[in-house]
Amino acid sequence: MTRLSVNINKFATLRNARGNNLPDIVKAAKDCERFGAEGITVHPRPDERHIRYEDVLMLKEVVNTEFNIEGFPDQRFMDLVLQVKPAQVTLVPDAPEVLTSNHGWDTLSNASFLSEKIIALQSSGIRVSLFIDPVAPFIEGAGKVGTDRIEFYTGPYAAAFPINKEKAISDYVIAAKFATSLGLGINAGHDLNLSNLRYFNQQVTDLMEVSIGHAIICDAIYLGLENTIQLYLRALNS
Repeated sequence: MTRLSVNINKFATLRNARGNNLPDIVKAAKDCERFGAEGITVHPRPDERHIRYEDVLMLKEVVNTEFNIEGFPDQRFMDLVLQVKPAQVTLVPDAPEVLTSNHGWDTLSNASFLSEKIIALQSSGIRVSLFIDPVAPFIEGAGKVGTDRIEFYTGPYAAAFPINKEKAISDYVIAAKFATSLGLGINAGHDLNLSNLRYFNQQVTDLMEVSIGHAIICDAIYLGLENTIQLYLRALNS
């Protein structure tokens, strides 16, 4: 069973556009869980343009499913997650100015940096996932630095899916089998939606978790949040 973690960053983007507390981020997280989400994901960025660091502290008190915090492991981020101690931290290689995550880690050139961060997180009982492209040397490098899981960056899959879904998925199937052989758990995220999610889940058979935010919020505008979450759960379990 692949778990659905709902990324609630876009709720915060909408709230911040008006400068008040609508929508309420805490209520949004609780509602997502009530509607069936099996995890809540947030990605606090240095400029706090959507999720704020204070949001993460409030969410710590109310999230009853798996709490996943994504981000680049600078000192401020590490201080936050070591205080909150979520179930999982997903380390991403984002530069501060990027709009959204657009590539995975080079685990070879960043091996010592990642190893240091992973040891610190695991020592506090936090499971660690590394954001990764489906590239064998980087997956092997992820295993060597001691991560528990990898999260495949699925942006290229989503872009290629409407043209040739078999070609779009092929690298991920091969990479997933390799990761599994190394004992790594497999997550996935970025641009997964109701059109391409079921196929990805069917082909990557060891998939443990997907993190989806933007597409869920877009669908919820037309379909409603509860119905949308149920549709995504159905895509993962059919």
